[in-house]
Amino acid sequence: MPATYAGFVDAGYLRAEGAKAIGKRAREIRLDARGVVEWLRGMDRRGDIVVGEFLRAYWYDGAFHPSHKEYDGQRRYFDAIGHTPGVQLRLGHIAERPSRIERPIRRELRRTAKGFGIDPDDLLAEFDRRWTFYPDRHQKGVDTLIALDMVRLAGRSAFSAAVLIAGDRDLAEVVRTVQDFGIRAIIATPNRQSVAAELAQLADGVIEIQEDDCRKMLTARASANR
Repeated sequence: MPATYAGFVDAGYLRAEGAKAIGKRAREIRLDARGVVEWLRGMDRRGDIVVGEFLRAYWYDGAFHPSHKEYDGQRRYFDAIGHTPGVQLRLGHIAERPSRIERPIRRELRRTAKGFGIDPDDLLAEFDRRWTFYPDRHQKGVDTLIALDMVRLAGRSAFSAAVLIAGDRDLAEVVRTVQDFGIRAIIATPNRQSVAAELAQLADGVIEIQEDDCRKMLTARASANR
């Protein structure tokens, strides 16, 4: 079989670390699937760590429940990604919890207001006009999908190398397993420090995505729908 490689993209990870690399917040940007695919297609021109023909990118992200107010906008975004040549979209889900800092901040504001003889409700009302707490969002099921796909496809010899854009320690055993099938496992990241030590040590190589490349993968959000 000719040498081929596939990309496995944890979109939440790439968005967060890519935003840091270009001095932005993750909420301010969104990933450009074409930019990510172009970067992956160029892997064979970045030395001898990965060689062969690009197969496709498996794209993993968390989706809102259909009842969520942001679902429709996110769905349009995912539809655009799914129609990008060279991308196969795989979705987990997003779990939301109230911001962990909201309650202690509100408690301290009340105490401060009382200390200055100010009505706490008035202070909090003014605070709410100037400040918004965003819920803490966590992807669920994404690592599981990555693990299942990498092991299943490696077992079928669908590619000879896997380029994993992720940094979670939970994926270390996945890397070990695909290597047992004779597959080379390469980690790609905007920030080496964000890759779990065990994952980096197991990988056949770690490639750092340069800032200029991150800028090609990220675009400013046109709205708050994502």
